[in-house]
Amino acid sequence: MDRDLVWYVSYGSNMNAERLACYIQGGRPPGALIGYTGARDRTPPREAAGVMLPGRLHFAGESRVWSGGMGFYDHDAEGPTPARAFLLTIPQFADVAAQEMHRPVQEDDPVERLVREDLGIGGGTDATAASAGTRVAVGPGRYETLVVLGEREGIPMLTFTAPEGIGDVPATQPVPAYLDMLAEGLRQSHGWDRERADAYFSARGADLERVGV
Repeated sequence: MDRDLVWYVSYGSNMNAERLACYIQGGRPPGALIGYTGARDRTPPREAAGVMLPGRLHFAGESRVWSGGMGFYDHDAEGPTPARAFLLTIPQFADVAAQEMHRPVQEDDPVERLVREDLGIGGGTDATAASAGTRVAVGPGRYETLVVLGEREGIPMLTFTAPEGIGDVPATQPVPAYLDMLAEGLRQSHGWDRERADAYFSARGADLERVGV
């Protein structure tokens, strides 16, 4: 087993493989306000799989990419949350996280150091040293808190979210282009049709009439 691999788990727009490809290979997602440089290693994910997580998706803040509310994951809230796991190298995961945080992709990225040193993943370890639900912060901003989700096939599963939970921040409404990305990701990873996806978004706080879906 390659010990330098992790499962990056997306619960939001990156469930859509074409959207994630903009973080790996560079580009601008349809409907987005900005584009991305891509990762240092532009190799596509080795594998992808639909997964179900404990915890809950919620929408808060205002996105610089889409405008409107952003999706965040609260591991401690009642779930479940449909998601998609992509098998990446640790440096690729760090580069995806950096671009989510609107930081430049760089060598010796703080996310990569955190994964290897604080979480004990990679190098000589056979599995994640941290238990599922462990949270570690790279910084105070949005998507700067890493969450350990356990393992899949002996490989650690990680995601990133905001430091606050559902009850700590006011809910905001996502825009249609963002929900379109999530819906396509749910179709790709779980086979959901749009009606089921919209029911899920509504249950998670998206007012579909208000956002014009």
